[in-house]
Amino acid sequence: MNEPLDLGDRHPLQSFGRPATDRRAARAKAGWIGIWLIFMAAPVKDLADGGRSTAATVLGALGLAAFVGCYLTLVFRYTTRVLTWRWVYATYAALVLLAAALSTWMDSAWLGLWVYVAVSAGAVLPTGQALWVIPAVTGAMTAIGVYAQGVGAADLITGLGVTTFLVGFAMTGVRHLIRTTVQLRQARATVAQLAANEERLRLARDLHDLLGHSLSLITLKSELAGRMLPDHPDRAAQQVADIEQVSRQALVDVREAVTGYRRLTLPGQLAGARTALTAAGVEPAVPLEEAPKALDEECEAALAWALREAVTNVVRHSGASHCAVTLTRRQTLAGPVLELAVEDDGVGPAAGSGHGNGLTGLTERLEAVGGVLEVGSGGGRKGRGFRLAARVPLAGDPAGAAAEAALGSPA
Repeated sequence: MNEPLDLGDRHPLQSFGRPATDRRAARAKAGWIGIWLIFMAAPVKDLADGGRSTAATVLGALGLAAFVGCYLTLVFRYTTRVLTWRWVYATYAALVLLAAALSTWMDSAWLGLWVYVAVSAGAVLPTGQALWVIPAVTGAMTAIGVYAQGVGAADLITGLGVTTFLVGFAMTGVRHLIRTTVQLRQARATVAQLAANEERLRLARDLHDLLGHSLSLITLKSELAGRMLPDHPDRAAQQVADIEQVSRQALVDVREAVTGYRRLTLPGQLAGARTALTAAGVEPAVPLEEAPKALDEECEAALAWALREAVTNVVRHSGASHCAVTLTRRQTLAGPVLELAVEDDGVGPAAGSGHGNGLTGLTERLEAVGGVLEVGSGGGRKGRGFRLAARVPLAGDPAGAAAEAALGSPA
């Protein structure tokens, strides 16, 4: 049997399928489960109205308390982790027996207990079993209502019967959605971990390639200088000079390698933009594209910084619900360029606000590589929104320019 997986989120719906690790998580999970207690109103009202002997009222209250205990045990505990399935089946069997006994011996208002039986089947039992248990539960409720309580079959089926059936299968869908979300999050975490491991391996490999030869040469020349020092100090001094030169070159190589690791890339920032916008509740429209081969590294870094700054502004200040990122090759009089545009439907720029430090820095960064930055109102409703466009030159891209010209790209 598959166990529900853990989910590291605070959303109440997602808390339904994960362990309550703290008070806040327990409250969120209890709140989600407590929604279904609305169907307890009819049995509780029936007990409170009286009309029965004291013994019958006490037995009804004890039976209802036992029923609620079994229900909460199932949905609060066993939706998180199933340690022994026999206890799940035993608890569910007790839930069914209590529902049958109470709905038969008490009033027709107690038929609503079968809704909890269906919810528990959808939330706890394996999907293959829940698919036939839920219809069976609905049939048992209908039979008891018709033959034991004298309720009309048509009214019962179209009312409480449909509710019991649909709620049970809805809970099955909710559990499947939770499980899929958990698996997706775990897959994303695994991909991120694999990417980090690959980056560590690449860094180790690059450092080995850069420093292995240099350090070996430094060690060899140090040994030679040590042996030559007593009898041939001039030759030892030459070895020391070589050691200094090799060390300086190794330092330059390491600095270049570190600079390459720190350089922002356009694919990395596109992926980060999708994640940041989704986490902020903004619907992203971000392309899955690699940087063009004709794009210089410095130009790519400038576009990556522009994308990072634009997405940060959207997340923090715009209040937008949708953000679109586009990459377009254009042919201009000055030559082919690559345009990055970020447009949202948020509040837009304030009148007379001017450029902040972030946009000023981006303008300077783009001008340093021969690019330009344009900002203005977006295409949102009532003229709202903000649009940022950054353009950088493409170094020698005749194929791309010809294709753009053939498509009638704006010049």
